[in-house]
Amino acid sequence: MRKRTEPVTLEHERCAVSDSPSSGSAAAALDADCRLKQNLRLAGKGPAEPRCAADAGMKRALGRRKGLWFRLRKILLCVLGLYIAIPFLVKLCPGIQAKLIFLNFVRVPYFIDLKKPQDQGLNHTCNYYLQPEEDVTIGVWHTIPTVWWKNAQGKDQMWYEDALASSHPIILYLHGNAGTRGGDHRVELYKVLSSLGYHVVTFDYRGWGDSIGTPSERGMTYDALHVFDWIKARSGDNPVYIWGHSLGTGVATNLVRRLCERETPPDALILESPFTNIREEAKSHPFSVIYRYFPGFDWFFLDPITSSGIKFANDENVKHISCPLLILHAEDDPVVPFQLGKKLYNIAAPSRSFRDFKVQFIPFHSDLGYRHKYIYKSPELPRILREFLGKSEPEHQH
Repeated sequence: MRKRTEPVTLEHERCAVSDSPSSGSAAAALDADCRLKQNLRLAGKGPAEPRCAADAGMKRALGRRKGLWFRLRKILLCVLGLYIAIPFLVKLCPGIQAKLIFLNFVRVPYFIDLKKPQDQGLNHTCNYYLQPEEDVTIGVWHTIPTVWWKNAQGKDQMWYEDALASSHPIILYLHGNAGTRGGDHRVELYKVLSSLGYHVVTFDYRGWGDSIGTPSERGMTYDALHVFDWIKARSGDNPVYIWGHSLGTGVATNLVRRLCERETPPDALILESPFTNIREEAKSHPFSVIYRYFPGFDWFFLDPITSSGIKFANDENVKHISCPLLILHAEDDPVVPFQLGKKLYNIAAPSRSFRDFKVQFIPFHSDLGYRHKYIYKSPELPRILREFLGKSEPEHQH
């Protein structure tokens, strides 16, 4: 019985000792012992908790990585699917290619009133509307030579039309795809040509700008023919030159070939940044880079263009043109490669149709930075035009 009660007695004795004021040092020792044991127990549990937290963090990180990879893979599959689907879509709907070539739905700059060319700094320009065909209306700008700008203030359309019979030559400008006759680089060219003493007549093809109608190569060419005849009916014996830029070079050669066939050629043809034909241009265009080596590229992308009746065959047309020809092209042109303009010149120069007329090719070095639409900035342009349009003898040079 004594043995069983001994631990209890000892525990009471310890408590008594700890409660006794005379045994402070012993109590302190016991407290320290208790705290040490507690700390040891806590230290034993400690490492397990951080390991659990680290494991949970790693799991969360892996989960995030898996989720990111899943989303990335999903995006890549969608892009790949779209990349493969587009050629089939273009093949099944050739009209898509036509829209991409014309880009007539892209109207830049936005929010300008084409009825008010003065808002674009053309305070000696009149806006007309002509009707080449039934249900087709085209917007036209006529900018007179800068020397007359004071006389032009407040004048009506009739005054401008009568001015075409003056002694100043006339340039019919055919713009490229996208935008309108109020495009920034186009307006700047009108200003340059006007300052050199030319009348500049330009217009938006059917379906462009505020012109009414559906775009087509035939329609664009007919619009140009209508404006040319309208000019000739008012200009008397004044020289009329045709200037085409980019896609407008295709319209220009179509027009001039037709004029030559009916024996009413213009006094000269100027092609800025021209191509050989629309198939070669489409194949060389920056937009086609991602598909250039796609199996069946011609079948998927180029044949639909032809089936839509779009050719713009400058290389064929120049063989049937009989008037002076000037080609301007920048070496750093990213839209219509320089070599296409050079190739067109090499086709035209030896052609029998030009044997009595001069053909000239003017390159602009890439360091000048004129690219696709800034040749108007060249300080040499006035001299080039003066020398070319002021001569009549045959000349083949570059």
